[in-house]
Amino acid sequence: MKPKTEPIIELRDVWKIYQMEEVEVPALRGLNLKVFPKEFVAIMGPSGSGKSTAMNMVGCLDIPTQGNVLLDGQDISALDESNLAQIRGRKIGFIFQTFNLMPNLSALENVMLPMIFQGIPMAKRVKKAEKLLNLVDLGGRMDHKPTELSGGEQQRVAIARSLVNDPEVILADEPTGNLDSKRGNEIISILLNLHKDEGKTIIMVTHDANLAKYAGRILHLKDGQIVNEENNEKTAV
Repeated sequence: MKPKTEPIIELRDVWKIYQMEEVEVPALRGLNLKVFPKEFVAIMGPSGSGKSTAMNMVGCLDIPTQGNVLLDGQDISALDESNLAQIRGRKIGFIFQTFNLMPNLSALENVMLPMIFQGIPMAKRVKKAEKLLNLVDLGGRMDHKPTELSGGEQQRVAIARSLVNDPEVILADEPTGNLDSKRGNEIISILLNLHKDEGKTIIMVTHDANLAKYAGRILHLKDGQIVNEENNEKTAV
């Protein structure tokens, strides 16, 4: 079923060119992409295909050399880093392959961290972080630091952290890449629940075809362009 709403994220003729000494290296070559609210989209491609650069554009982590990036219809292509950071904090939750947890902070403190930058009072930060850690079955591990948690537990902390500001979009970069199959299945189950039960828009970057099959739409990148698109009606909401 194709959404009938306006896209939540849109890339229009996006180029990203990196300057390597005297050589220009294009990572994206006129990429066009639309993601609609409540979609689950997987972006696939081999190393060097532009997956990571596309993720950076979709996640407002970088701006294009040429072209436009729209978030909820707002062109963010020319915004400075301060404004981009505010938009990211409100609209997008990030789940990274390497977890990106602060090693000196407890699970609870790691989950609370993004709320500080949104000016949320301490009592509300604690309450929300506790609720989300319980959601990912880590209610008994809140005071543990990352080194005291397994890889699967660290990724669940990262998922809880991605949800603290109630973002519309969850961007997952190889979310099971550092996990065994059992823990990886636990993580994909959480993402599917967020998509189907909470109505979150999920954009997942992966090289794993078995993981991508859970998405409603799979985009294949090569040389910085989409070369193929698959629709999976069985998983589409």
